[in-house]
Amino acid sequence: MWQQRCIKVALHHFATTPHFLCQATPGAGKTRLAAELARCLFEKNQIDLVLCFAPSCQVVEGFRQTFSEVLGKRLDGLVGAVGGAYTYQAMDYRDESFWQLLNDFRVFVVFDEIHHCAGHDPLLSNAWGQKILQRVQDRAVYTLALSGTPWRSDDLPIALARYSSPEGELICDFRYGLRESVNDNVCRSPRIVLLDHQEVKLTEEIRDESTARLFPSIAALLGDSPITYEDLLRHDDVVHQILGLACERLDEVRQQKPDAAGLVVATDIEHAHQVALSLEARGEACHVVTNRTPGAQQVINFFRHSDCRWIVAVGMVSEGTDIPRLQVCCYLSRIRTELHYRQVLGRVLRRSGAEDENAWLFMLAEPVLRRFAERVAQDLPNDNLVFKKEEMTFVNNEDANWVGGEGGHLSGVLDGVVAAFGECGELSKDKEFYSSVEPVYHLSFSGKYREELLRFL
Repeated sequence: MWQQRCIKVALHHFATTPHFLCQATPGAGKTRLAAELARCLFEKNQIDLVLCFAPSCQVVEGFRQTFSEVLGKRLDGLVGAVGGAYTYQAMDYRDESFWQLLNDFRVFVVFDEIHHCAGHDPLLSNAWGQKILQRVQDRAVYTLALSGTPWRSDDLPIALARYSSPEGELICDFRYGLRESVNDNVCRSPRIVLLDHQEVKLTEEIRDESTARLFPSIAALLGDSPITYEDLLRHDDVVHQILGLACERLDEVRQQKPDAAGLVVATDIEHAHQVALSLEARGEACHVVTNRTPGAQQVINFFRHSDCRWIVAVGMVSEGTDIPRLQVCCYLSRIRTELHYRQVLGRVLRRSGAEDENAWLFMLAEPVLRRFAERVAQDLPNDNLVFKKEEMTFVNNEDANWVGGEGGHLSGVLDGVVAAFGECGELSKDKEFYSSVEPVYHLSFSGKYREELLRFL
């Protein structure tokens, strides 16, 4: 297993350097790696305690469970425990006696999704990065930094990381990519379906006059009209079409894996309930979980072990959340960053048996997302590990229209591309969009949807 190889490298590395950075594709099992490495360090009598920090309560709970299974001891920070696991936010509320542990004991500190923690010096750090620099960097006997997406869109350096000079490329002490994980049967092979449309009608009404324009693709519509990507995500017909494809795929997957489930990543709470209503209209059972859902963690835990087909989430089922039965995902988030995109994809990559070798992601053929999909096949080449904000081709303002050109041909690095054309049924209801001033726009779709399947590996 890749974890055993990584542990061997880490133990050798710790003989001379206390900080170790592992980049492993989302869904590969980084938490298990951390627990097994901690077990080796305890057995070698090189540490007394282990502290873990992660970006969310869900991930923290996963660390506690996995470490308990591997070490046979609790990781809850109470008397008799082998250590504790906490969110990054909780670092601000730890008192001096907590941080004194790093002076009094040999402490192994694990940072999950370290890309959330920025900075090599206090002036160019975020709050979490500052805590690491001030409280941990020179006091922990060893640190393990984990990330599935080791870059920051603000171009700040990652805390505890090393960069090459003068290129400024991130130096990973161990890297385990998507291609390797699929070949090793650790992760599922992704199948990314891009939904496009070859006849989009946009009607503009000013007083008693109206004009209509036809667009041959979603990219053309977004690049040469007032319609935004978020407008499309909220369009009932678009939601209906994407969910229909995903539900059909989930039906097929469940023939081999009866407990397989689907995830819809929505834009906000209102959008999540719109999606849920559309699923329920199809007779699909679903849970909605957002940061305003009472007992959100309990809802996620219940779904993890239930037979419910769908969960619709806003920011709650993203990086690090482990629900292995998730195998189909609809990306309906307005967030268009590669970090978020890859983390969402990772939620359906973790294998749970021999019969679930493929993962399915459905999304609109929006140009930025298309580029991210193509880069998945490239499996994070070195020159892309530090992702610069200025390389993004959309305006960093959710209220602004996206500006860009039509997506070009698929990259030659893809292993296969299947384009399927056909009538998908007439859409009977137009959606209205109102700009801040007149005119009023009506957007409608014919049945001429187009699907592109990007198959990797």
